Amino acid sequence: MTGITLTDKSVIIKNGVPVPAALSAESKNKTIADTILRAHNVREEEGYYHVRFDAMISHDITYVGIIQTARASGMKQFPLPYALTNCHNSLCAVGGTINEDDHAFGLSAAKKYGGIYVPANQSVIHSYAREALAGCGKMILGSDSHTRYGALGTMGVGEGGPELVKQLLRSTYDVPRPEVVLVWLEGTPRRGIGPHDVALALVGATFGNEFVKNRILEFAGPGVADLSVDFRCGVDVMTTESACLSSIWTTDEKTKAYYETMKRPGDYQALTVAEGAGYDRMITIRLDEIESMIALPFHPSNAFTIHEFNERAAEILGAVEADAKDKYPKAAPVLLNKITDKGVMAEQGVIAGCAGGIYENVEEAAAVLHAGGGLNNPDFTLSVYPTSVPVSMALTKNGTSAQLLSDGAVIKPSFCGPCFGAGDVPCNNGLSLRHTTRNFPNREGSKPGEGQIAYVALMDARSIAATAANGGIITAATDVNYAFTPTEYEYDDSAYSKRVYNGYGHPQPETELVMGPNIADWPRQYPLGDNVLLKPAAVLHDAVTTTDELIPSGETSSYRSNPLRLSEFALSRREPQYVARAKAIAAMEKERRENNAPTEIMEVLAVFGEADELAVTTQIGSCLFAEKPGDGSAREQAASCQKVLGGLGNICHAFATKRYRSNCINWGILPFTMDEKDDFPFGIEDWIFVPNVKARLQDGEETFPAEVLCADGSRHTLTLYIKGLSDDEKEILLDGCLMNYYAAHAGKD
Repeated sequence: MTGITLTDKSVIIKNGVPVPAALSAESKNKTIADTILRAHNVREEEGYYHVRFDAMISHDITYVGIIQTARASGMKQFPLPYALTNCHNSLCAVGGTINEDDHAFGLSAAKKYGGIYVPANQSVIHSYAREALAGCGKMILGSDSHTRYGALGTMGVGEGGPELVKQLLRSTYDVPRPEVVLVWLEGTPRRGIGPHDVALALVGATFGNEFVKNRILEFAGPGVADLSVDFRCGVDVMTTESACLSSIWTTDEKTKAYYETMKRPGDYQALTVAEGAGYDRMITIRLDEIESMIALPFHPSNAFTIHEFNERAAEILGAVEADAKDKYPKAAPVLLNKITDKGVMAEQGVIAGCAGGIYENVEEAAAVLHAGGGLNNPDFTLSVYPTSVPVSMALTKNGTSAQLLSDGAVIKPSFCGPCFGAGDVPCNNGLSLRHTTRNFPNREGSKPGEGQIAYVALMDARSIAATAANGGIITAATDVNYAFTPTEYEYDDSAYSKRVYNGYGHPQPETELVMGPNIADWPRQYPLGDNVLLKPAAVLHDAVTTTDELIPSGETSSYRSNPLRLSEFALSRREPQYVARAKAIAAMEKERRENNAPTEIMEVLAVFGEADELAVTTQIGSCLFAEKPGDGSAREQAASCQKVLGGLGNICHAFATKRYRSNCINWGILPFTMDEKDDFPFGIEDWIFVPNVKARLQDGEETFPAEVLCADGSRHTLTLYIKGLSDDEKEILLDGCLMNYYAAHAGKD
């Protein structure tokens, strides 16, 4: 990737610059990342950190389930600042009253347990965290994968809801000591280059080869100084798409000024790369070489320079179209018709969310759009969503919003919808250019399984504005002649003082929770059986399976607070028969528990041993096979919906992210892996028997021999693995899920 060099060797800081060198325990301890982790570690264990966070944040797709789980596990009040933002379901009307019912629940919970409640359209989740919760040297846990505040000297980690439940119950976030990758910045970006250009180049260079997977990125180098804090935040939030664990940046006078602007000067401290600090790997980014970028469907790593894309448009769009036809044959995908004699034509531009709607992005995009004469083609629309009311107020006061409106753009409230498919859904086969975080299938709101499809290409706000001014023809901002002088941001939190409820430290236990009719408790889950008998409800051989495929986003998330209702959407846009198959398998387990195992099960068990005995000791459930599941969102529903439907296992060659694997574990789903060299030739009619799984887990075994009975009567062996479990994770799996674990340990600590 132009402007980026990957160094797969350890380096140490000597005389202020990185040089190749072997690492020592002392040098590893000197990184900013490791220093912060050790400061938050509450229990010493070689090779592991057991972390308690300084604050937490959730949005309205996740907080109801988290609070319901925590209160069922004995929580009486929030033991740390916990902000509940309402930015994901504030404009989505599907489901009648249920979105606002959840908001009412959130406010009542903030009052009852001592939390922070941010009403709808006040701020997107990560903007509020930057404005009100971040602090140098702090750690924040969020139930959203883009929980990244490293540019503010704060280590943010995005995980599934059960990890937040652990913090509410004063337990810990347990993670193997991560490697730290130095991201060394040099040079200064050219005019027209924005944070998304740098971020997409970084993701394109690192995601596919897993160069930073589950590692922490530490940004430093002379190039940091010339970047504004907004620019740094715009790059930082996208590090999630590289599959890294977290990020942290050096801080400086610009960071200090940011905290002064936010009226929290005490939250600043200098974080600098220490002499002798050692890093496992290094990435060099030469900012002056970064070009205007575009990431084509269906992943942010499918990145090209805009110039290269325009030169190879037929080849690149043809490959995307072929991929779409292969995955979604019902949708009749067409992309090559976007190529015109003037260039590649898009129908829509969107600048939104925690990545795009930042003050500086919107202000400079407005300058680019105005220099080009504004929108001039009715076939192209441009929507702008400022990240928060304070940002929107500042843009209004300095005239940017008025300029955008007069140039044909539409200003919309603070809302995350365009990032996950609940706002600005394009027309069928439409191409949308977005400065948002993600462009997975369905993230634009289409339903390929029902014959609809649309496409999102990620671009920086500056190039989106350049494209808008060029009639929708995809254009690099570096090709536009425009003048821009940034206006100093003036933070005005008067709206927050009038609208945000902050009850931290002052719980009102007498407050009754407001329970709408869609809010339901989790169904009962059972401890792990001695043996498990699994039947695949879906077998997916895609290179990567995203959480948006496991549980689609968009309007389906309206049912997030009703586990049974939400589970009906599991894999619905990728494998529509999954739910029916999983339910059929769950019905066999229900019959086994309540009466006697059905005849089909007895016949299968007889192949593996004494059927009558095995019928008592063997738990039956569905499983999912995918090559690499769990890329993307931190939403726990990707795992919990499988469990609600009777899922007992995932089998894969590798998990795409730690957070999805953790979600599986916390929901009692056995996280099996296979050797990369081994195929999985089995299908939905086959049975997989894993004997002595409970005993092997208890004994700390990591290898699980299994037998497969195929539909044709043939038998095969299969070697499965569960590696690297902590003691607590073993107990959670044995107890059947995190809620059962806490119930089993109530009063013992």
